[in-house]
Amino acid sequence: MPAFPTFPKAAREATGNAQLRHNLRKATGTIRGKRAAVVAELDDWAELRRAGKQIKERTLRHLDTYLEQVEAAVIAAGGTVHWAADAAEANRIVTDLVRATGERDVIKVKSMATQEIGLNEALAEAGITAYETDLAELIVQLGDDRPSHILVPAIHRNRSEVREIFRDRMGEWGRPAPDDLTDEPADLAAAARRHLRERFLSSKVAISGANFLVAETGTAVVVESEGNGRMCLTLPETLISVVGIEKIVPTWADLEVFLQLLPRSSTGERMNPYTSTWTGTTAADGAGDGPGTFHLVLLDNGRTDTLADTVGRQALRCIRCSACLNVCPVYERAGGHAYGSVYPGPIGAILTPQLRGTADPLDASLPYASSLCGACYEVCPVAIDIPEVLVHLRERVVQGDAEHPRAKGHLAERVAMRAARTLLDSPRLLGAAQRAGIATRRLHPGRLPGPGAAWTDTRDLPQFPDESFRDWWARRSAAGEGAPAAPAAPARPTPEAGQTPEAGNAPASGDTPSTTPTSAPEERK
Repeated sequence: MPAFPTFPKAAREATGNAQLRHNLRKATGTIRGKRAAVVAELDDWAELRRAGKQIKERTLRHLDTYLEQVEAAVIAAGGTVHWAADAAEANRIVTDLVRATGERDVIKVKSMATQEIGLNEALAEAGITAYETDLAELIVQLGDDRPSHILVPAIHRNRSEVREIFRDRMGEWGRPAPDDLTDEPADLAAAARRHLRERFLSSKVAISGANFLVAETGTAVVVESEGNGRMCLTLPETLISVVGIEKIVPTWADLEVFLQLLPRSSTGERMNPYTSTWTGTTAADGAGDGPGTFHLVLLDNGRTDTLADTVGRQALRCIRCSACLNVCPVYERAGGHAYGSVYPGPIGAILTPQLRGTADPLDASLPYASSLCGACYEVCPVAIDIPEVLVHLRERVVQGDAEHPRAKGHLAERVAMRAARTLLDSPRLLGAAQRAGIATRRLHPGRLPGPGAAWTDTRDLPQFPDESFRDWWARRSAAGEGAPAAPAAPARPTPEAGQTPEAGNAPASGDTPSTTPTSAPEERK
């Protein structure tokens, strides 16, 4: 992984870019509004969301079983399954598979897993050129840029910038853009279509990811908006799919839930324009449509370690809809590049440190890239409690453990936490510190010096009271006064006729959230 600055430093630079902030605010605001409108159309959205969460949780609990089921189904359908423990092994497997075909060019459909492992760079080192076919990914590749959004990787570019990229770079990768290219969306799309069409018709090897893997049939599923993915999946002779092991859903009935959740949460649409599914090879089913050779590379790359974390594992429920990015005030101002990862935004802040660990200063800074406002949790279609995981990872960063060494950063925070622990462990020291703070309270500054200024710039320092609780209690006890009388409890309502006392005093529906699912996913459907 190339060296990236920590999130605070990168975000400071990004927020100084007025054009970037304008592009992000306009794009995320538009998607946010569309999502809210289509979600409001469904009366059972909350139940649907709960079903998605439960399916994912159940799948993760039995992931070993479903992985073996996928492997058996893919082999039975004529495909080949490869297991990759980390990025290096996955890159080696894919590179060897491409070399075996004798090809030096491959086309790719949008795949975050291949970006996560740096596959394009690994193929380039082996003399193989990978051509991105997703429009946004094409813009990023032509511009020598990095993705900044899960769903819209070129969200930080406006259409004028896209036109300049097409005019300057498209000819180096294939068919050039027309000389009279304008920045109208239709003209830009037409230029990309002509450029990509030649590549689709000439390539014999394709590499893809997958949004889902259906365990019962070994079927991979890709959802997209442009149709480029479908051409990439069906035209080449050889298809190599690199898929994270957490993408499994047990059955087609389970898939139905996510095909409702994903488009509404991601693009604000009722359904995806293109949903492509493929099982095994053409040779096996004789249908004559699709690749004759199919390889499935199942990628771990830190997912097993994440699964072992009882709090952090919920990040593996993510279906990459990017709804959390579009509502995050931090992402909207800092953009995706500041996260230094293919997974930006709130989900990236919890997923990346778990996949890569927290030893690197950048990864250790990501759990702090949030205001903990909770908006990300409210919109997550599979109810990932991102704020809870953020706090959990901050604890890991501060304390460290055998598998996740303590980060070198946040020295001031560690010193403050240790000082607090020492004081709270000793009543004598705590009392002395409180009395010293009260005695000097008129001298306390309104703003902390040094690094602490960043905290007090947006917050007021708490004021010391005239007397600590311990001293107040000791003084009243010595005077024989004790604690003040507690206020009288309100009278309990009298149950109505025919109503049991328990029912009469039960909280109203919605006062206390139930921890028991109201229905299993199968029951809902």
